[in-house]
Amino acid sequence: MITSKTNFLALIGNPVHHSLSPIMHNAAIKYLGLDLIYFSIPCNEEDFEIVIKSLSKINCKGINITIPFKEKVINYCSKISPVAEQIKAVNTLKPNGKGEWHGINTDVEGLIYPLKNLNLASKQAIILGSGGASRSAIQGLTDLKMSEIIVISRNQISIDSLLNDFKNQHSLKGISLQNPNIPDLINSADLIVNTTPVGMISNSSTNEELPFGDNFWASLNSETVIYDLIYNPQETRLLNFSRNKGCQTINGIKMLIAQGAKSLSYWTDGLKIPFEIMEEAIKKHL
Repeated sequence: MITSKTNFLALIGNPVHHSLSPIMHNAAIKYLGLDLIYFSIPCNEEDFEIVIKSLSKINCKGINITIPFKEKVINYCSKISPVAEQIKAVNTLKPNGKGEWHGINTDVEGLIYPLKNLNLASKQAIILGSGGASRSAIQGLTDLKMSEIIVISRNQISIDSLLNDFKNQHSLKGISLQNPNIPDLINSADLIVNTTPVGMISNSSTNEELPFGDNFWASLNSETVIYDLIYNPQETRLLNFSRNKGCQTINGIKMLIAQGAKSLSYWTDGLKIPFEIMEEAIKKHL
């Protein structure tokens, strides 16, 4: 029951109408008996500053940040964690009691959660896309000690930015979509991670598309693990295509839950968060 004493948590981004974060967080909050509520706030670019500053002055106990504000929000934090500093992206804010925000990044831990038992050390990975999510993927796969991490993107400027920001990670390479070696790289990859929005319900492109087009995937072999960070829908065309090739496939649901559980634990000063309750709530909704 919401009362005058109820505090709130929020998700800020654009778009956010497709997000399952309120469903899983409110399920966990109810299970834990906390006097909190979690909801989403759609926010235009020009309104972000006033929204983020206003929330620091009222009974907001924490914020999740999603596309397109994960990098921009750093400018509004008085302190950020080492991981957030490394990947230059924050997805979780907590008030410090002085009208300021402390920022961390739970995406990296969430991203590697479903990969930890796959013995990926010393193996080769490809990351599709060079936006904010690719930064979490680079750090996560580096933490898993993969021997080679190749980012493939249409945007050479963002590739160069990634390589500069991760210049101490010698396993990282970046190539453009025009590189003639891509078929061989796809064929030999042990893991391919899609960080692009292609296939997402809210994305303007049709759900029938594959990232970078059908021809890009012609050399995919059945031994490759395909990890699509998209969680809505659960089965993107990429995952369906890859499964039909015999590949092991992973969608973004466990990443969503793992990063969300880490955020909620941070906001509640280390409470043990019911992962299974969050997962059950999402699966009931989908």
